[in-house]
Amino acid sequence: MGGKFYPVKGYIDFLKAASSDIESFWAREASKLEWFKHWDRVLEWEEPFAKWFAGGMLNASYLCVDKHLYSWHKNKVALYWEDEEGHTKALSYFQLYREVNRFASMLRNLGVNKGDRVVLYMPMIPELPIAMLASARIGAIHTVVFSGFSSQALADRINDTSAEILITADFGKRRGRLIPLKEIVDETLKLAPTIKKVVVIRRTKEAINIEDGRDFMYHELIKDAENYVEPEPLESCHPLYILYTSGTTGKPKGVMHSTGGYLVYNYATYKWVFDISDESIHWCTADVGWVTGHSSIVYAPLLHGATVLMFEGTPDYPDPGVWWRIIEKYGVTIFYTSPTAIRMLMRYGEEWLKNYDLSSLKILGSVGEPINPEVWRWYYKNVGGERCPIVDTWWQTETGGIMISPAPGMELIPLKPGSVTLPLPGIDAEVVDEEGKPVSAGIKGYLVIRKPWPGMLMGLYRDPERYREVYWSRFKGMYYTGDYAMKDEEGYFWIFGRADEVIKVAGHRLGTAEIESAVVSAPFVAEAAVIGKPDPIKGEVIVVFVILKEGHKPGDELRGEIIRHVREHIGPIATPDEVHFVAKLPKTRSGKIMRRLLKAVIMDKPIGDITTLEDEASIEEVKSVYEEFKHIMKSRL
Repeated sequence: MGGKFYPVKGYIDFLKAASSDIESFWAREASKLEWFKHWDRVLEWEEPFAKWFAGGMLNASYLCVDKHLYSWHKNKVALYWEDEEGHTKALSYFQLYREVNRFASMLRNLGVNKGDRVVLYMPMIPELPIAMLASARIGAIHTVVFSGFSSQALADRINDTSAEILITADFGKRRGRLIPLKEIVDETLKLAPTIKKVVVIRRTKEAINIEDGRDFMYHELIKDAENYVEPEPLESCHPLYILYTSGTTGKPKGVMHSTGGYLVYNYATYKWVFDISDESIHWCTADVGWVTGHSSIVYAPLLHGATVLMFEGTPDYPDPGVWWRIIEKYGVTIFYTSPTAIRMLMRYGEEWLKNYDLSSLKILGSVGEPINPEVWRWYYKNVGGERCPIVDTWWQTETGGIMISPAPGMELIPLKPGSVTLPLPGIDAEVVDEEGKPVSAGIKGYLVIRKPWPGMLMGLYRDPERYREVYWSRFKGMYYTGDYAMKDEEGYFWIFGRADEVIKVAGHRLGTAEIESAVVSAPFVAEAAVIGKPDPIKGEVIVVFVILKEGHKPGDELRGEIIRHVREHIGPIATPDEVHFVAKLPKTRSGKIMRRLLKAVIMDKPIGDITTLEDEASIEEVKSVYEEFKHIMKSRL
């Protein structure tokens, strides 16, 4: 499958050697970065808190932009940007350097100092990574909030950080519509009184509310900015950023990442996983508001002097060929996206790809959720032309970087569709049972990490006890990921989704991701979402919502085929009780299926906050389909 493969055993032996002496191993990797001051100690470990490269001094902004000015990279493109309307922008490393410095000067002029929190509620525009790097330059701690979040979600994050400054734009753009970000900010600040100053980036000529003394226009402030700000030498353990988890259960968790450990880890892993170099054109389709965007759009590629591509848009607007057009236009070499997006594009068929030249691609990536083997094969064949290895990556907001993945930049071992293969060097991952003991090959258990790593979170902001409880109390001495996994006979890891996303059918715990994978493996299914429905006899029964591929019509025959298919792939215990056909599934703007909305419909409960919903018509369709189902069932009584 593309490239020269190496024996698995030899690679596993190397991985064992790397994790046996993690301090020496990570010291060698850290030495590849430029430090203002060498560290005193590689690791200070007081479980569950780690201090990596303690005593060392460095600066993320300097490493991502300044250092490239002393080579041919100075005039090389650092960032390409394009939106769904076809507007474009390109910044060389020198131009990016100048913009970062001016933005940092503006922050200083507004009174921002080392340790202050800066909230960034911005669309996918170049000013977002510029603002992140500018904050890092002066030692401020940035908190990026996904621009699809509601005013309440934004307020929760502001209040937790007690931030006094917020950067936003007048509007975001999505599917031909304007998203009123400033209006959402105005509502937010009624709930978040700590914000004293708001900087607004003007993108349109539309009228917006401006409050004197609080709201400032970016284009006016930047006129007084200086062209150079000395990068602040920062302790390795100084927080680089706080990024909040989605908060679907309980209060959002403020995951805090360090400067030194995070940068060392991402510099190393992106070389191993993507074979990234200064010649790479790296396109990660995630929003910068997620950790994938932090690491894959901003810090890791720029550390390596690669060219980054940012796209403000969706996979199928104005048509399903837009991504393939962009790959051809910019000569993308590394393409990193989610299984959800791939499944969406699969639905439109291969014809959309045939119009574009994708021969520049060298490596394909998958992130965000387990990838179904059928989706993997389609991606490999139709996007990669059966020559690009697929790096199926497992990691989390909390891990800071990729943990388990193929590593073509190191050794290209045989790939298995649906498997994330092996842990990266220095990562001691295992699958354990309820007692915390390693399970045998082929047995599903809990994924844990048994040794600290540089990219790991420093803790939860202002909540050390919750950090200990959530991640370190389940299994003694192990980081609990919250995911189900299995190892096969060769030691390859298979991820089955969140351990808390389970359905209990007659006492059996079934992961929704596993059932969805089985449904999607049916040749006529494009996408699926699985939820549990309370049942007085079984505890819960399985309900499936399905999007069919083009050319297939819903009906009892296909419904029966899906039920038989799931029984064959998982077993009778996983037999769906209901199968519903829809044209769209309710998703967030980042592409994640909102299963809680599906559950609210079938339980006849309030839908709740739908601010992050991509298309409100999707939930209306689900309601209509389910109402028709209830009517039919009632008529049969």
